[in-house]
Amino acid sequence: MIVLFSLAAVRAQNLELATEYYNQGEFEKAVELYEKLSRKKENSRAIHENYFNALVRLKSFDEAESYLKAEIKDFPELIIYKADLAYLYELSDQTERAEEAYQDLIEEASSKDAYVYQLQNFFYRTNKMNTLIEMLLKSRERSKSVDKHNIQLARAYLYAGKKKEMLEEVFSYGISHPQSDYVQRTIQDNIKDEAEIEMLQKLLYTKIQLNPELVYYNEILIWHFIQLGEFGRAFTQERALDRRLGLGGVKVYELANLAYKNNQYRDAARMYQYVLNEYPEADYYAYARRLNIQCREEIIKNTFPLSREDIIGLIEQYESLLQDLGKTTKTMDALRNMALLHGFYLDDHDKAISILEDAIANAGSNFNFKDQCKLDLGDIYILKDEPWEATLLYMQVEKSQKEDHLAEIAKLKNAKMYYYTGEFELSKEVLDILKKATTREIANDAMHLSLLIQDNLGLDTTEAAMRAYAGVDLLLFQNKNTEALHQLDSLFELYKSHSLADEILWLRGKTHYRLDHINQALYDFNAIVENYKFDILADDSLYMLAKIYDQNLGDKNKAMELYRQILSDFPGSIYGSEARKKYRELRGDFVF
Repeated sequence: MIVLFSLAAVRAQNLELATEYYNQGEFEKAVELYEKLSRKKENSRAIHENYFNALVRLKSFDEAESYLKAEIKDFPELIIYKADLAYLYELSDQTERAEEAYQDLIEEASSKDAYVYQLQNFFYRTNKMNTLIEMLLKSRERSKSVDKHNIQLARAYLYAGKKKEMLEEVFSYGISHPQSDYVQRTIQDNIKDEAEIEMLQKLLYTKIQLNPELVYYNEILIWHFIQLGEFGRAFTQERALDRRLGLGGVKVYELANLAYKNNQYRDAARMYQYVLNEYPEADYYAYARRLNIQCREEIIKNTFPLSREDIIGLIEQYESLLQDLGKTTKTMDALRNMALLHGFYLDDHDKAISILEDAIANAGSNFNFKDQCKLDLGDIYILKDEPWEATLLYMQVEKSQKEDHLAEIAKLKNAKMYYYTGEFELSKEVLDILKKATTREIANDAMHLSLLIQDNLGLDTTEAAMRAYAGVDLLLFQNKNTEALHQLDSLFELYKSHSLADEILWLRGKTHYRLDHINQALYDFNAIVENYKFDILADDSLYMLAKIYDQNLGDKNKAMELYRQILSDFPGSIYGSEARKKYRELRGDFVF
């Protein structure tokens, strides 16, 4: 027993020493020890990889071949030794023997799944993707299972740079495993550039044409378009499924809601109009009708210069909705929309307050709706230059809603109120809490305003620049655009060397745009791109330039150039998805 223990100790010591030599690149010393250890079968697995690699490093190909053949004789069930032998022939430029050995390997492995799985890592390690693919396909052929090894083949095709073939395997897997998110994850991770996206779309369209009975490909294409923010193209597919399968418009309505949440109001309006026309008896009809008007409202409010007639037309549409369907939980939000249009765009503050107070009085036990109306009332009081009334209403909602989403909105409004009135420290204190808000939009707004205050507070002893800037921000909130523009001109002259200079230019550019002063807007946005290219507003300004050339000036080529510049110069920009979509629209890629 003592002798056996001593032999085991020596064996372990030699193995440790051989490994140390190997790791230090002293391959001759390592080989000497490994050769002795290889004489015992029980050492085989422990030494194989290092021993074989050391022999290869020393170009001791004959010795390596003898070693491997001995291992194959002793362990015929371990196919990895045969794989290493084929690889050895390849490394020693014995091309014909290597090819024959690989074919024998494929033939043997394809008959036994355990061998297939054993050899996968070997082929990845030796970068022999085509051989791996051949083995997997041979195994599939022998099994007579058309979807066998889908995932393994998809990965192999990916590493071989054959993404179309990868997608074929991915889709095959998805059809047999419809509940899995593997397909979506693979597309998101590996289909990135324009050429790959185009290839994916063409492949899906072909699949849809060849397999009209399978809705799976339509669903993947819809999902893909949603990821790209191309809701109009998603609608085309969803509408086709709705008509073919008789889905009652539900999926189109849900897609419309998603487009609305993503600020794609024109696409959302088309979808809402579709379900209104096709399904006037649907349960969601009242919601769809109201949201359709809201889409038009957002489009009108963001089309400059604003048309008073269009605003009045929106109010009439909301009134018609309430008259046709009554004041119910499905339509009550129309009252809020009407009130805000009266207050912000027709300067009829008293009418706005009257509508909101009536809405609160008739809301019954719908406390969320009441609190939303109170937030709107607070905004109207800001328009009336009664900030303390506004603050009181915001605080009521904070107390009523506590930790709810509406409480966070109320806190943000109060923080902005403090900012407008020059109470910057108090504003920042609230904003810093809201950076952790549950809603990303609120957290982002809080972060932006907090940084604006932090970066510019106290840079002059009187805080004059920050106070003046906040005052202009308030005028813009109140839609007093002409007055704000005059003050912005003065501000820029006074503070063109101040850290607020780019922020002033940004506000001035946006205000010129709202007032349809296109050339002046171009000047300010260009000034930001040229002089503040590394600051936070550079991509915002570049997007506004692209938008103006696209929508206002009709200069397609210039707009495409600017959209492409956003993608190349600001790859992480929040405008990336929209810029890509607009670029492709202008290039003529889309057919709806």
